[in-house]
Amino acid sequence: MSESHTTGASAVGEAVTDAVPARSFLEVRDLHVHFPTEDGLVKSVDGLSFRLEKGKTLGIVGESGSGKSVTSLGVMGLHTVGQYGRQKARLSGEIWLDGQELLSADPDTVRRLRGREMAMIFQDPLSALHPYFTIGHQIVEAYRVHHDVDKKAAKKRAVELLDRVGIPQPDQRVNSYPHEFSGGMRQRAMIAMSLVNNPELLIADEPTTALDVTVQAQILDLIRDLQKEFGSAVIIITHDLGVVAELADDILVMYGGRCVEYGTAEQVFYEPQHPYTWGLLGSMPRIDRAQSERLIPVKGSPPSLINIPQGCAFNPRCPYADVPEGGVTRTERPELRDVGEGHLSACHMNQADRHRIWTEEIAPKL
Repeated sequence: MSESHTTGASAVGEAVTDAVPARSFLEVRDLHVHFPTEDGLVKSVDGLSFRLEKGKTLGIVGESGSGKSVTSLGVMGLHTVGQYGRQKARLSGEIWLDGQELLSADPDTVRRLRGREMAMIFQDPLSALHPYFTIGHQIVEAYRVHHDVDKKAAKKRAVELLDRVGIPQPDQRVNSYPHEFSGGMRQRAMIAMSLVNNPELLIADEPTTALDVTVQAQILDLIRDLQKEFGSAVIIITHDLGVVAELADDILVMYGGRCVEYGTAEQVFYEPQHPYTWGLLGSMPRIDRAQSERLIPVKGSPPSLINIPQGCAFNPRCPYADVPEGGVTRTERPELRDVGEGHLSACHMNQADRHRIWTEEIAPKL
């Protein structure tokens, strides 16, 4: 096992409690992001920890409402106003970026880091890009915020980046408006804007949503190539396990605002240790083997983040909730435990039961 993975896995379980600055490039320690609403407290992220090194890719997967995007916005410092109303989000925990703690830092410090040290590719570039300004103008402004250069030099940099991400005739398209680009082209322009300052951390939130499969593959190849070129740490946030299979070194599975499984891509795909991960794999189409049966959806709906079920949050949907004796799945919340070689799982079932169910009941159907 590589040293970087060992370091990454060790931080994902219990919160890291010491106050020593992180040795990893990015370290999230016991992050909580809660939104007060009239209906109650929305616990979008409820105690999340992970590490990420430069040059590595972490895939964060889960259904809509599991807390993936809220986690990314928390890292970027973009929760000044909550998405559930006009109340500010309540954040606690620690976020260390290259030795700088972000949650306790003043907004100006985080603003200076955002764009230069860390950048984000948003899910919908049409809403993220300003409709009244050209693509080139927006990239130029993003560059000049962090560099003391004139507009001519900044525009030259914008053309270089548009060319690098595969925009044809970049010297002309730099003057186009967002609505004049196709969906795939807008996503490429968004990637160019994100990379214009050579950020060391790149967060891609559902970067291929609403794109056709051919363009999806091109965007994923582009992110992979650019990571190799710039050596960035990358977080891919998605509900599509097929996307993380293409890019991720490690995978973090979220459910109900918490991590329920963490491991290398190989561990999560071939030796998954949580029933929720089994459900995600069963609902994913695969072309590397014959499909013997129809895709198996995860039954039920994601939990309310205001009223998260007692015990294991997945227990109302879990076909194996009664395997552990004593009804413990409905009374006690499972903690992340190392099940071998840095592979972590938050499940009350013992190792023998999980292995038996996976090998005899789940894997043969995939």
